[in-house]
Amino acid sequence: MERTLQLLKDIVDHAPLPIGVYTGSGLKIELANQAMIQTWGKGDHVIGKTYLEVLPEIEKQLIVDQALQVFNTGRAFHAKDKRVDLVVAGENKTFYFNYSFTPLLDSEGQVYGVMNTGMDITELHQAREKVQSSEEQLRMAIEASGMGTYEIDLVTQNITASGNYSVIWGGDKNITNEKITSRLHPDDIAVREQAHHDAEKDGVISYQARIINADQSLRWLNISGKIIKDDSGMPVKITGIIEDINCRKALEEQLRKEAEEKTEELRRSNEELQHFANLVSHDLREPLRKVKTFISRMRNEMQSGGSDRLEWYMEKIENSAQRMQNVIEGILAYSSADKKKHPVEHIDLCEVMEDIKTDLELVIEEKNAVFISSHLPKIQGARILVQQLFYNLIHNALKFSRAEEPPKIIISSSIIRDTKGDWVEVQIEDNGIGLDNAYSERIFTAFERLHSKDQYEGSGLGLSLCRKIVQRHGGTITASGDKDTGSVFTVLLPLYQRNTTL
Repeated sequence: MERTLQLLKDIVDHAPLPIGVYTGSGLKIELANQAMIQTWGKGDHVIGKTYLEVLPEIEKQLIVDQALQVFNTGRAFHAKDKRVDLVVAGENKTFYFNYSFTPLLDSEGQVYGVMNTGMDITELHQAREKVQSSEEQLRMAIEASGMGTYEIDLVTQNITASGNYSVIWGGDKNITNEKITSRLHPDDIAVREQAHHDAEKDGVISYQARIINADQSLRWLNISGKIIKDDSGMPVKITGIIEDINCRKALEEQLRKEAEEKTEELRRSNEELQHFANLVSHDLREPLRKVKTFISRMRNEMQSGGSDRLEWYMEKIENSAQRMQNVIEGILAYSSADKKKHPVEHIDLCEVMEDIKTDLELVIEEKNAVFISSHLPKIQGARILVQQLFYNLIHNALKFSRAEEPPKIIISSSIIRDTKGDWVEVQIEDNGIGLDNAYSERIFTAFERLHSKDQYEGSGLGLSLCRKIVQRHGGTITASGDKDTGSVFTVLLPLYQRNTTL
């Protein structure tokens, strides 16, 4: 018997779980194994003391009341994941226990004591809290990002989802694999199938596809997932994330278009640069060569004592210098047309036309030009640019007139209203040398000439500058006509501008 009791005592003393036995209504400590003594942290001298004497800090935690209730009723008490605050080595510490109070009965069935067993699960509790916190943070992050999570049971084909999954699918809470496939854009079904086929190798699913919304609009989605297999290597589920990337795709498309526009603009600039190089090579070099030649001849003439041809030489030099000035001014006007910002203001086109007639009055008088003009409206725009636009067009009409007939220039306008806004259409018609309609677009190309510079002076930039100004205002310009009978230039400009500068 003694050997059995000793064996039981040894088992209790060396048990890894805390065990204590308290007797009487005062809960006197009769037994406490080493694990319990270490848990209390009050030293080894606890036997004979009451439960409350050793652990006074538990009085307000109802633990003593729980033990007394077991002693008084004979019914066991069990607590799971219960917080217990203890003073260990003079320091307040918080623990979490699974513990029990079990009644001890004598031979007559009367309760004489309570056995206390427990398990310290503090680390497990803290780990569980971290997991819960991480899961909550992940859930919040997914919801904030607009993503949704999903899990597909490959056996039942049921889908468990969270976050914005149902919102992305148009609020459908009962989305199934069949519905997903049916709503995919036909061109993207093969993309999904290929992604799932590739996932058979590494288990990773990743693809982008479009779905068709209820209103037939399209929405881009980014789908990523992982295939989960059982112990035998058979796929049993797919878990992953779905993301609405419609805005990102729209931005990418916008950036792509802008890149294409910039590329096209760069191509045009390169072409213009090539034209400019040709212009410098020929149009500027030729008059400069003439200036040098005639200066040399003048010098030789003066050294030989002759002066009959000096006036003629001077006239040639002046003409060459004027040609260079015209070319340089044309290049400067063209290159700066779309770089400097100009304020938008109200412009009276009638006043603009009168100012242009004043500027060109010498040419008008010289050629006996006739103007027929109807009333023109007021518009919004950059005044200096609009002035340059119509100056170039009227100057062209005067320059390309026929020698045998005085220029007649007819200026008319009309108001056009459509879904895009209110417009003024201005037509400038002349009776000059005319225009072959085959070249109606070519004349707006920078540095383009249909006539030699010996016949008509110019840089080949005037009409190109006109188109650039019109486009800057959001309008259009076209040309038409017949050879030897005149031409018509049609300018379409918005009456109002959205921006404050152009």
